[in-house]
Amino acid sequence: MLLCILGAQATVDLRNAAAMAAGLCKTKPTDLVFIIDSSRSVRPSEFEQVKVFLNKIIEGLDVGPDATRVGVVNYASRVKNEVSLKSYKAKPALIKAVSKIEPLSSGTMTGLAIQFAMNVAFSEAEGARAKSDISKVAIIVTDGRPQDNVRDIAAKARESGIEIYAIGVGRVDMNTLKQIASEPLDEHTDYVESYSIIEKLTQKFKEAFCACSDAATDVVFLIDGSKSVRPENFELVKKWINQIVDGLDISDRNVHVGLVQYSSSVKQEFNLGKYITKKEIKDAVKKMPYMERGTMTGQAIGFLVDKSFNIANGARPGAVKVGIVFTDGRSQDYIGDAAKKTKEQGFRMYAVGVGNAVEDELKEIASEPENYFYTADFKAINEIGKKLQISTCAPEDPCECQTLTKFQKKVEEALQALTKKYILFSVFVSMVKGLNRLRYRGISRLDLVAGRLRHAAAARADDATADRGVFRLTTPPPVFTSWFPH
Repeated sequence: MLLCILGAQATVDLRNAAAMAAGLCKTKPTDLVFIIDSSRSVRPSEFEQVKVFLNKIIEGLDVGPDATRVGVVNYASRVKNEVSLKSYKAKPALIKAVSKIEPLSSGTMTGLAIQFAMNVAFSEAEGARAKSDISKVAIIVTDGRPQDNVRDIAAKARESGIEIYAIGVGRVDMNTLKQIASEPLDEHTDYVESYSIIEKLTQKFKEAFCACSDAATDVVFLIDGSKSVRPENFELVKKWINQIVDGLDISDRNVHVGLVQYSSSVKQEFNLGKYITKKEIKDAVKKMPYMERGTMTGQAIGFLVDKSFNIANGARPGAVKVGIVFTDGRSQDYIGDAAKKTKEQGFRMYAVGVGNAVEDELKEIASEPENYFYTADFKAINEIGKKLQISTCAPEDPCECQTLTKFQKKVEEALQALTKKYILFSVFVSMVKGLNRLRYRGISRLDLVAGRLRHAAAARADDATADRGVFRLTTPPPVFTSWFPH
């Protein structure tokens, strides 16, 4: 099972690197101004390297009137507005203009340059956007000690809403960089020994502007609490939920989690955004009481659509909506209409079936054919996982691909832990019976492990009356595997 949920923050570099390697990263709408030092201490060849550095960053941006706008301020003893934010709407012309910039070759008036950027380069007259959701970012590259005051003017620029990155080269004064840059300083200040290696910072800034690092996701667990689950197994399901929560990047701006339990009725245990720390969520999951009674899965999915992902219940506009349905039996009501609504509204739906869960229902719930799990053999999960990494990592969305792969591992570990505790004895007995029956029909064990049992059975079985009893465990609960089309 793969869920498009942002994992730990450590995955950001991997996701963004994959996106930019393919040239597909969509950058957040930003007004970006480069402020470059071309004083006498910067040799002509070094200034050329600065321009190459700028253009490599620009190559990774989504440049456009409604995306990222780029300006360039050149300074020494005076300041020159080389490129306005309104000047270029496409990347090729912008890169060409940057390549033609000439050094000014005089003093180092860094404070004057910052003031010019704040008052002129970031003005609406020069193409800056007044919208509050458009980031304003300045990247300063300098190699020396400024001949004017930077502390006060940099503070005013930051207070006006400009995020400032300061890059120092060679003999630069590090205290000056700290006076210029935004907080946290370790993220907004960089130093390189020479211009010849300044390009090594390119990746950092490409990643800083890659939009997939900030995606918000609303996740709701929809958990079957019917009487067939039984109290001891319901506790295992709660542990499984918390194992998944451990792998999520829970925060106010990233992943929010909600929990719904259902049986003959539906109960919202807690809504999206109520808890914004892992500890709070896990404590609430542990306290969830077992409902027992029937299995009204259709009603529960309808609740998910109408209530759980409603703004009034904490859902965020624009956030990815993910629903995870866990069930152990056939629904006692019709699920088709509610499942159709989830697809129409663009929700990512995943279904995990245990015991007497019906495969056709799991397929109907899942938003994609590969988004459901059914029971058969937990040993096959690793092999299926390898297939999933290939089949679901769409080349047009590498940001998502890396997220899926990272989260997949977390979910598989949780599934395996749950499965081993839940069905160890039944697995042993049932697999012996199942393999004997399969051997009798001429079906190899390799077919079973590879998840191709359905096809092998259809090809080799003589009796048309064979149902999934051949490979369904007769004593619940069975083991997890997945049925995927090949």
